[in-house]
Amino acid sequence: MNFIKKLNPRSADEIPEVETAPAHSHSSGSNSGDLVEKQPAQATTTGAEIGTVDLEASRKNLELFEKEHAWDPNLPRDILDDVDDIVAGGGDRSELDVVNAVRAAVRNYDEDVPANTIRAWVIGLVMTTIGSGLNMLFSMRSPSLVITSILAQLVSYFVGVGWEKVMPNREFNTFGLKWNLNPGPFNMKEHAIITVMANVNFSGGAAYSTDTILAQRGFYGQNMGWGFELLLTLSTQCIGFGLAGIWRRFLVEPAAMIWPTTLVNTSLFYALHDRSPTDPAKCNGWKISRFRYFSYCMLGSFVWYWFPGYIFQALSVFAFVTWIRPNSPVINQIFGGWTGVSILPITFDWTQVTGYIFSPLISPWHAIANTLIGLVIFFWITTLGLHYSNHWYAEYLPISDSSSYDNTQSTYNVTKILTPDFELDVDAYHKYSPLFLSTTFSLCYGLSFAAIAAVITHTALFHGREIWMRVKQIKGEEDCHMRMMKKYARTPQWWFIAFLLLMFAFSLVTCLAYETHLTWWALIIAILIAAVWSVPIGMIQAITNIQLGLNVFTEFIIGYMLPGRPLAMMLFKTYGYITMVQCLAFTCDLKLGHYMKVPPRSMFWAQVIAGIWGCFVQIAVLEWGLTNIRDVCSSDQINRFTCPNGRVFFNASIIWGLIGPKRMFSPGSIYAGLLWFWLAGAIVPFIFYFGARMFPKSNIRYLSAPIIFGGLGMIPPATPLNYLSWGFVGWFFNKYVKTKYRGWWMRFNYLTSGGLDVGLCICTIIIIAALNLTNTSAPAWWGNDTALNTMDYVGTAIQKTLSPGEIFGPTSW
Repeated sequence: MNFIKKLNPRSADEIPEVETAPAHSHSSGSNSGDLVEKQPAQATTTGAEIGTVDLEASRKNLELFEKEHAWDPNLPRDILDDVDDIVAGGGDRSELDVVNAVRAAVRNYDEDVPANTIRAWVIGLVMTTIGSGLNMLFSMRSPSLVITSILAQLVSYFVGVGWEKVMPNREFNTFGLKWNLNPGPFNMKEHAIITVMANVNFSGGAAYSTDTILAQRGFYGQNMGWGFELLLTLSTQCIGFGLAGIWRRFLVEPAAMIWPTTLVNTSLFYALHDRSPTDPAKCNGWKISRFRYFSYCMLGSFVWYWFPGYIFQALSVFAFVTWIRPNSPVINQIFGGWTGVSILPITFDWTQVTGYIFSPLISPWHAIANTLIGLVIFFWITTLGLHYSNHWYAEYLPISDSSSYDNTQSTYNVTKILTPDFELDVDAYHKYSPLFLSTTFSLCYGLSFAAIAAVITHTALFHGREIWMRVKQIKGEEDCHMRMMKKYARTPQWWFIAFLLLMFAFSLVTCLAYETHLTWWALIIAILIAAVWSVPIGMIQAITNIQLGLNVFTEFIIGYMLPGRPLAMMLFKTYGYITMVQCLAFTCDLKLGHYMKVPPRSMFWAQVIAGIWGCFVQIAVLEWGLTNIRDVCSSDQINRFTCPNGRVFFNASIIWGLIGPKRMFSPGSIYAGLLWFWLAGAIVPFIFYFGARMFPKSNIRYLSAPIIFGGLGMIPPATPLNYLSWGFVGWFFNKYVKTKYRGWWMRFNYLTSGGLDVGLCICTIIIIAALNLTNTSAPAWWGNDTALNTMDYVGTAIQKTLSPGEIFGPTSW
């Protein structure tokens, strides 16, 4: 029973994977660089130094641990069995770090180095300015490009090291506040502050509110001015931060909330700052250093992407069966990777693997397995059954795309059903056409309904006890990271509440001082939706790295509450959905700071100031683009600044705000059957829960209804190819490699992910900036021309094509 030794160490040497804190020599003024919050003069705290407790207290701690982790899929069953044996027979527990993923990427000791320095603030704000501005500009272009925070993490390291070598070691005193231009070597805590400032603003691209503004300015012709745009962006981007602070007891402090995406950041920190050699005895014979390995992965990814991204583009979706029968609708629907269901998923393009769902090397194997189960059931078996039985008039429509159609197989022309005041013309709607969707698009809405219902019952069944304990403020199981963070002053809860109330006031001004058609009570409902759903969806994301969206749910709700108000629909969706997304993004960063032992109050100010500043930068760039780019947002703009996200948002506002869910999903409508998914989503978690209790040692405990239903939420525009390739790669690394070559996996897995992502990002920027923006065509040959001349790639794989004047579908609607 090896785990007993892990639970009952007698010395630091008996703790598995314990690292010895390295000695650091700092200048005498190193701590003077800590502008706001000096750290205690305690050199190092390790998990092994936490004092032992008496036998009875240890046994109670283990009982608490067993209760809190009973349904934790990241904790192997055999470890829980060991814990159960120890509890039954008595035991001692001084240290516990059983989640291998965390142990592989996070050190279990703290270092006394400054975090809140002038160097960190200057570099962080510069990275925020550049990244936010470029992401805003690129988001207006098709195809868009997102500069990720991991690229900022890499660039800021070299800037920080350069600052260390160039700037003088000089101390200043400003109004009694001492600070140093060069407070010693550039360290990981400063680097973490910079990375968090970048994460706040552009980890997911431009602010979601800018899509609303682009829909208004570019397509509705409305311009409410800078005041409205700044208030909207500030409130929607920052109100989630207040919620993140309120919910940190549930989403940050518990050891089971690992937030897998942060482990890529922590691994890269260690690779850049720690050049220690690799011990081949612990890494399956590998000797290469982490920094060199990361560099090789980055270089290889950069070089390789030139082939699928430019030289041989058919490698991106290697649907060779469609090359044989390029004009067969059925073949292209079944085997196609662009608009088909990809029965033979082959790709040599990392963007196809990570484009919509991020790196597969981050998500745990059980999350990947649940996602693939959902894909096979719903997007292979169910989709093919519905489509080839002509359900929803499928033979007249594509099997998988994100467009909406009328009854002539043309893209739905929303201008035909609009009044001059941008409201629904009911008579015109009845004369024109109902709205039709592809089979996967239709099914996506049903799965979204099921996922929302499943989150409720799944969270109540599997996490209800833990939530109730923390609501009652019962002290939960603490890992070594939580204990080490206790030496820093905690951020007061009232700071987060005050910030939340300020942003809520901005929200009220945004909605009531301007002609938005969104009522005050609807705004409150939107924010309550975000607040309530943040905890259950956040728990699922913290464990699986998969976030379930509220976009369809919020559209569904507002479509019934305030029908016929497109702008109100856009704002309700933004406040109800993006507030939750931002809350979880801020929460993820709080966990990153937790892992890197950054003082909480330094984290608070870094997130607040960077978040506010990024909003001003993005609105300034947006205004510049709308004013200075000729024909911006038009479909034939010469440099492709067609505002694709704003266009999608505009169409969604028409579909949900004008036509509305009542005409699409209520009884008697074409898609009424999808409402049964609400019931299915509520019932399935009960089946999994009671199955896991009846067979506690079986793999049933790994089944997750919210992930099976909602893990595929990006289809469309994502395709089954994206998810299948993501799943196969993720399963290989996080199940096979992790099981067979655990030493290699613990040292190099997350570095592999980071290196591939950074190399791809750099290459993509070069291709877009140097080639696409200059209208330089890719090489003309079979791999870029003939191989892409298929119905799958062009998007014309439809079984029955209408002649001019013909229509399909119901005769009345």
